[in-house]
Amino acid sequence: MGNVIDIEFETMDGRKTTLRQLGGTSWLVVNVASACGATPQYVGLQEMHEAHENLTVVGFPCNQFGKQEPGTHEEICEFTSTKYHVTFPLMAKIDVNGAQQIPLYAELCKVEDSTGHSGEIRWNFEKFLIDHDGKIQRYSTRVLPSDIALE
Repeated sequence: MGNVIDIEFETMDGRKTTLRQLGGTSWLVVNVASACGATPQYVGLQEMHEAHENLTVVGFPCNQFGKQEPGTHEEICEFTSTKYHVTFPLMAKIDVNGAQQIPLYAELCKVEDSTGHSGEIRWNFEKFLIDHDGKIQRYSTRVLPSDIALE
């Protein structure tokens, strides 16, 4: 496998892209949901996106946890832009676990977080900080965006 930042995935409008093509020199990849107790983390994610010129936050809507992201692409974009003023890119709704898991998440799930957990995503708003070399740091849902130290 090459660099994780070159793995293709779909945008909300069905185009193929990669983290590298989205721009920046580091990326914070997050599986997001609109009806979750952690949904207010959109505020911190947007703040990070705005505060760090070379960081691109990338949201991947996912409905695998408590069916907390049931909306269409249009509904998700309307909700996030209206309620949380999100301007960072949101990708096509995906599965982060299971038979339909996208290749990007197959690679991300191999990484351990600070507690030693690797493997399946456990809940909405798990985060992966990726640098331009493809080095990955994994953070659980409980780690707020403001708690992630950027170098």
